[in-house]
Amino acid sequence: MDRTISVVVSVYNEEKALEDFFRETSRVLEETGWDWELIFVNDGSADKSLSVLKGLAAQDKRVKLVSFSRNFGHEAAMIAGMDFSSGEVVVCMDADLQHPPACIPEILKKREEGYEVISMVRTKNRTAGLIKNITSSGFYWLINHISDVHFEPNASDFFAVSRRVARVMRENYRERVRFLRGYVQNVGFKRTTIEYEAGVRVAGESKYSLKKLFAFSINTILCFSNMPLKLGIYTGIFSALLGVAVMVYTLFTRQGAPSGYATIVVLLCFMFAMMFVLIGIIGEYIAILFTELKDRPIYIVEETENMGEERRPE
Repeated sequence: MDRTISVVVSVYNEEKALEDFFRETSRVLEETGWDWELIFVNDGSADKSLSVLKGLAAQDKRVKLVSFSRNFGHEAAMIAGMDFSSGEVVVCMDADLQHPPACIPEILKKREEGYEVISMVRTKNRTAGLIKNITSSGFYWLINHISDVHFEPNASDFFAVSRRVARVMRENYRERVRFLRGYVQNVGFKRTTIEYEAGVRVAGESKYSLKKLFAFSINTILCFSNMPLKLGIYTGIFSALLGVAVMVYTLFTRQGAPSGYATIVVLLCFMFAMMFVLIGIIGEYIAILFTELKDRPIYIVEETENMGEERRPE
């Protein structure tokens, strides 16, 4: 087995954390005895992250830099890092040290045991608030009940794959609306999990607001489940049963119609509400289809450092 590891790091406004991350991660990588490369993907940072990364690349040729022309998002950055990687093991992680570099030796041990997909499962996140922890648990419960794919609860964007799996991801999973950690768990091959406790954020703040997390969750559900589209069928069945119940009530009471203005108003409001919800769901699916049909690039690279032309993906 080729003993080379590629560590892919998405960077967006992380100037205060980068040097600490590099110092800690390079120390751990040196102790593994594997050849290594650190691929930093600058996702259109507005601070001095790019200049810090260029300094690290000048300091050590094993530090590779891919810089986007603008902000394309965290998942696009991870995809780009996988595109440019060459190691037998590809590890994706964040630069704020919430994903502990100390887990890398255990990841490599699992790879040597033959595992090709290693999902890192967070057991505790001291920096996340109560609301985020509750909504995260609720999201995984929901997606596992409406999707054919089983997702590991609390699995994070901290994961590792073999070179073969990275090639599959590179060639076959190129959606514009995506859930990368879900694809990693869906791709098959021999897989395992490693539990870890999220570290304290060394600097900066979370780039995912509750609004962004909600939109991200909706896109994920629509990408992995057709169940929302079936709500129309279930609503129709419910409405038919409701109509039968009203008919039976009318026949047995021998009244022309159920009395009560409020009852009629409630039924009308309910039916119109369900109709608009279903139209909205269909609209979201159409929006995803439209995004995929436009076939725009997932990311655009402006410049690279320590990356030869032979490493540039198609």
